Amino acid sequence: MPARLDCFVTGTDTGVGKTWVSAGLMRCFSAAGLLVAGMKPVASGSRRTRAGLRNEDAENLQVLASVAPPYNLVNPVPLPDAVAPHIAAARAGVRIDLAAIRAAYLQLCQQANVVIVEGIGGWRVPLSEVGTTADLVRALEIPVLLVVGLRLGCINHALLSVESIAADGISLAGWVANHVDPGYGEANEVINYLSEHIGAPLIGTVPNLAEFQPDRVAEALAVELLAFG
Repeated sequence: MPARLDCFVTGTDTGVGKTWVSAGLMRCFSAAGLLVAGMKPVASGSRRTRAGLRNEDAENLQVLASVAPPYNLVNPVPLPDAVAPHIAAARAGVRIDLAAIRAAYLQLCQQANVVIVEGIGGWRVPLSEVGTTADLVRALEIPVLLVVGLRLGCINHALLSVESIAADGISLAGWVANHVDPGYGEANEVINYLSEHIGAPLIGTVPNLAEFQPDRVAEALAVELLAFG
């Protein structure tokens, strides 16, 4: 077993359930007796509060932690506008500093046995004019878990994402199929096809859920199948 079980959760698109799967992973590792923390390094669409900018996804991960990390470690870069992060950062006059994000991640590693890091949008979302999600993952030095939102077009999105992750020299530890569209009738065929063409294990198929239910997601995941190393 590797020294650490951290992973970076990315998706085939926005709105495919990265936060829900991240929460499910946290529940799984917590149930195994490990100290777990969640992290969403960059979060667009944050609201202003007396304590500063707060993002709902990041708050959910903070609450689910089995340790008590401060918000600034969970979400080092909160951005007000719900747009692509490089645009949101430019509008806010914020520079997304990968070294600072890595420093926050390492502080979480000191508190927890496992840190689940949620990305923003899909794999090719830019973080700046020159940096991308791949640069962030390289800075953290952790493998990736891909969440595939089961809906029309997802085969193309999934395979392109897998190819891109591999081309960037990043390890793919596994993938999750998420029933985001209850009316999508070809889900089983798609899962079978992707299982044959993604060179990483399918660690779970998440049912369509009407609300945020981390325990239900956790029940659908087999984290022991994750291919670390």
